[in-house]
Amino acid sequence: MKAIGIILAGGNNKNMKELSKKRAIAAMPIAGTFRSIDFALSNMANAHIKKVAVLTQYNARSLNEHLSSSKWWDFGRKQGGLYVLTPTISADNGFWYRGTADALAQNLDFLKNSHEPYVVIASGDGIYKLDYNKVLEYHIEKKADITVVVKKVEQGTDVSRFGVVSLDDDGRVTNFEEKPIETQFNTISTGVYVIRRRQLIELIEKASAEDRYDFVQDILVRHKNVKKIYGYKLNSYWSNISTVDSYFQTNMDFLNKDIRNYFFKEYPQVNTKAEDLPPAKYNAGSEIRNCLVGSGSIVNGKAENSIIFKKAYIGNNCIVKNSIILNDVYIGDNSVIENCIVESHNTIRANSSFIGEDGKVRIVIEQASRYDA
Repeated sequence: MKAIGIILAGGNNKNMKELSKKRAIAAMPIAGTFRSIDFALSNMANAHIKKVAVLTQYNARSLNEHLSSSKWWDFGRKQGGLYVLTPTISADNGFWYRGTADALAQNLDFLKNSHEPYVVIASGDGIYKLDYNKVLEYHIEKKADITVVVKKVEQGTDVSRFGVVSLDDDGRVTNFEEKPIETQFNTISTGVYVIRRRQLIELIEKASAEDRYDFVQDILVRHKNVKKIYGYKLNSYWSNISTVDSYFQTNMDFLNKDIRNYFFKEYPQVNTKAEDLPPAKYNAGSEIRNCLVGSGSIVNGKAENSIIFKKAYIGNNCIVKNSIILNDVYIGDNSVIENCIVESHNTIRANSSFIGEDGKVRIVIEQASRYDA
């Protein structure tokens, strides 16, 4: 594909509450084995984009570790590769990334030193499969300046955390509102864009000269009546995990066989960094109903409608229901976990009970050591 890829994965999001205190949103675990950024990276690899940059900043340690080798997504051949770009103090700049446009501005050399004519920009918190080649073909066909991948959502959906667009009959964007409190439109931006590389450099340089730092507000919204911006409609599954509720629901969606098969059995595949772990083990007396259980986990109790990530331990007579158990969690005997997200590396003492009530998801963070008496 005659494009380079850029994945924006540097921002913080307070809507994720305690879950974002130890990791970037793009590093959030998904579906028992994966991380959020795996979906954008796999889409890039499946579209044969050879050169991809990931812009990281906030709580990036675990994300950077996940990206330490590009072989899992088949980058890093003789040409191209996977580049992790973090803010760098220089004689000319002493700032962290102040926004998405500023993140691109601080890495303009990456764009200028590339030779591909187009750029595919994606966020690291979207869960979807998309052939970027088809988006680029649409972009060229429409002779667009910028193409935005959009998704129509059901009427009544809260769209206040998205960019909302309206399209004319030809697919051109006629209006673009960023995170409106109220709107009459129900077509949202998925955070995926295609743009000619030289034009992106020009727009970023102009925004930077005017101290404008946000790609959506200061480029898309500002130029909606000046540039030809088109919307490419995505009709398959797409979800954004920028809130606790959306993160919980997205994981629960993978308990649906059709969605699971779409992502993991239909071509093209989604790849992730692999760990050498034994298969999940179910001891005598365990009972599993409609769950995803990651490698290296040991289950002794009962689990229903739950996602249990890698290296988790569920003790005897435990009940885990409608919950997400993140990596390396130890749940002591006779405990009850319901409607919860249990943070990774936690130890739940025996005979504990954590229940999310009134339809709200409860985040469980315990500091107890599993080696205490």
